[in-house]
Amino acid sequence: MSTSQPDRTLQPGDVAPNVVLDAITREGKVAVDDYRGRTPVLIGIFRGLHCPYCRRHIAAMAQLEPALREKGIDMLTVVNTPIERARLYFRYRPIPNLLAAADPDRASHRAFGLPNVEFTQDESDWPRKVAMSQMMSMKINVTGELPEPLDPMAAAAALNKMDGYEITDADQQMQATGMGQLVGEFLLDREGIIRWSFTEVADGGKNLFGAPTPQDLMSAASRVAS
Repeated sequence: MSTSQPDRTLQPGDVAPNVVLDAITREGKVAVDDYRGRTPVLIGIFRGLHCPYCRRHIAAMAQLEPALREKGIDMLTVVNTPIERARLYFRYRPIPNLLAAADPDRASHRAFGLPNVEFTQDESDWPRKVAMSQMMSMKINVTGELPEPLDPMAAAAALNKMDGYEITDADQQMQATGMGQLVGEFLLDREGIIRWSFTEVADGGKNLFGAPTPQDLMSAASRVAS
């Protein structure tokens, strides 16, 4: 299993690393190399299920699964959540045809070059460091569900309350080590070459907490499938 941290976030044209993880929604393991030489795959690498933005991104990916399947593209969702906690979540909130894997150690995040941002008092060096004052000055309402934009922590708390999601000890352990973990989606061709990506790293963090549009993703999927 590849867990080394490249010196940059992987980009289109790079060979995707192999990562082997415990499957959540079925028994056994799942690996990036399961798809290599067989089928293209969209891999979503997210923070834990404690992150309400990530839960919404997972649901948005899943909505595209039928359209991707028609193009011969598989889908894999990776979450920074212990497997027992993740299985409990998906048991009570199942998503049809979702293949998900647990990555409590964030091996896939490191392998794909997704940084874990360090929060500092006043120093920013994106995407390695961000001043807490700069982060808390952000006002976001990326899904339009809140009555008004809030700072990221307040917005996450409000969305978790809206969802009835209770933070457990397992969630808190993931937050303690990966609060600043950046995430992304990577579309691989059948040879395991990254052909499209959307990450929170790009463009100075302008995609922070956001997700690709279905149109952009499906346009990329059409190019990979052709």
